[in-house]
Amino acid sequence: MSPSPFESLPFGFTDWHPALQAATLALMTLVQEDIPTLAGSLLSAGGSIPWLPAFLGCFLGIWVGDAMLYLVARGVGRPLLDRQWLRRWISPEAVARSESWFAERGVWLLVTSRMVPGTRLPTYLAAGFLRQSFPRFLLVTGVTVACWTTALFLLGHLVGGRLVSWLTGWTSGAVSVLLVVASLWLCWRMIPAWFRRESRLRAWLSRQRWSHWEFWPPALFYAPVSLFYLGLALRHRSFTLPSAANPGMFSGGLVGESKTATLTELQSARPEFTAEAHALDGPTDQRLGQLREIMKCRRLTYPVILKPDVGQRGVGVKLIRNEAQADAYLQQTHAPLIVQQYAAGPQEIGVFYYRFPHEARGRILAITEKLFPTVTGDGAHTLEELICLDPRARFMAAKYLQRFAARRHEVLRAGETLKLVESGNHAQGCIFRDGAHLWSEALEQRIDDISQQVPGFYIGRYDIRYAAAEELTQGRNFQIVELNGASSEDTSIYDARNSLWSAYRMLFRQWRLVFAIGHANRRQGVRPITLRLLWQHWRASAASTAALPNAD
Repeated sequence: MSPSPFESLPFGFTDWHPALQAATLALMTLVQEDIPTLAGSLLSAGGSIPWLPAFLGCFLGIWVGDAMLYLVARGVGRPLLDRQWLRRWISPEAVARSESWFAERGVWLLVTSRMVPGTRLPTYLAAGFLRQSFPRFLLVTGVTVACWTTALFLLGHLVGGRLVSWLTGWTSGAVSVLLVVASLWLCWRMIPAWFRRESRLRAWLSRQRWSHWEFWPPALFYAPVSLFYLGLALRHRSFTLPSAANPGMFSGGLVGESKTATLTELQSARPEFTAEAHALDGPTDQRLGQLREIMKCRRLTYPVILKPDVGQRGVGVKLIRNEAQADAYLQQTHAPLIVQQYAAGPQEIGVFYYRFPHEARGRILAITEKLFPTVTGDGAHTLEELICLDPRARFMAAKYLQRFAARRHEVLRAGETLKLVESGNHAQGCIFRDGAHLWSEALEQRIDDISQQVPGFYIGRYDIRYAAAEELTQGRNFQIVELNGASSEDTSIYDARNSLWSAYRMLFRQWRLVFAIGHANRRQGVRPITLRLLWQHWRASAASTAALPNAD
């Protein structure tokens, strides 16, 4: 016998008010669309409920459910692409190509997915993820849902309960067929690639990265830190208390702080120790002229650094050697930028500093020595091969080859050296070492003196370029290129000689300091920002970062 559609309906359903019946059918379609729709058609055919509430309940339930899938994919799934760790596997160019492809074929896909159960979920999620026009999505799905619901109501009236058994079998069979087709397609795409040497090499490097914790994806590495942060937040009864750690910075330097504002404070306080920087915030088509004017008035010369005013992890930091490169950079992004005089160094360190508000003097928590990797040509191997053969560079091969995409097959001359990264950031491929040997009383006094002249700054990391270690340890002849606030970290943890536990121990200590300083400032009247405002600026910062050019 055919299963009755009434068996799964709530007790006494046929006696309910039509509006309540329609709402119940709508909610049931959020779990399974076709069986509730058939149940509604059979009930209306038998006179148990009016056909209009049954039809509208099923139609609106399915339509709203489709829209919810779209919005979840666009509002939650799409921002994940702005995370740097995910962009290692999914490039913005690939996403752009997919968006273009879906824009051309999206209507056809939406229509056909409605006719083939099992394809709707991935299609609707893809529509949101690839940013198909929402009004177009609503129009197409509205029309197809109306046609589909009408067809099921007609079939329910004509065929009756036998249709339920048929549709259930078809749904299961369709899903099985789709899984088989998807598996065959993956095999067809991946097996030939496996026989290509570069594909095998990438797979081997990917496996090797997992044995070195410093290259783990941030979502994995920072999971224990997130739990520790949560514990501190509960203890201090505030999830945004770190935003009070540095009252002179927006959000305390957690997110969204302006680098221009911080560097301006440093330039005003101690210009001899600060690499000169200026904001580029005019309209995109006028920025090149604004850059020329700044360089002329301030007597800046190429090379200079262009970087985002709001950014992190070294994204978008570019060494500009001439005006043509500057123009190319300025055409690629609408984000507010900074032009900064290039501090050649050639050495760079990160100095993590902290001071409690009631203390007369601050301290250096840690120093990171930054090494800029190079490869040297032998006249035989390509740049890609040299990178993959290097015992350290191979772990960041994807980042380096993205940066030098146009040169990956170039054979470097014997003895020719190529610097693989210009930005002193671990995520961009810089090598970090514990720089405790560079600590000195004179350097700590100098950093403390500078810090106390920056209003409302208590904890964070200086990025400093210098020429000679002897002068640095004497507290002289160095240039501050950046000052980061509460969200910065002691980057010496990324020294490959450190254990994973020692890295976590230092990060836990650092966040305890941030919360403790935030707590001390809160007791003096500083109010942390709201969680909503923090989220809004994180979203804005992530969206801005996604549009920036590759860093040097």
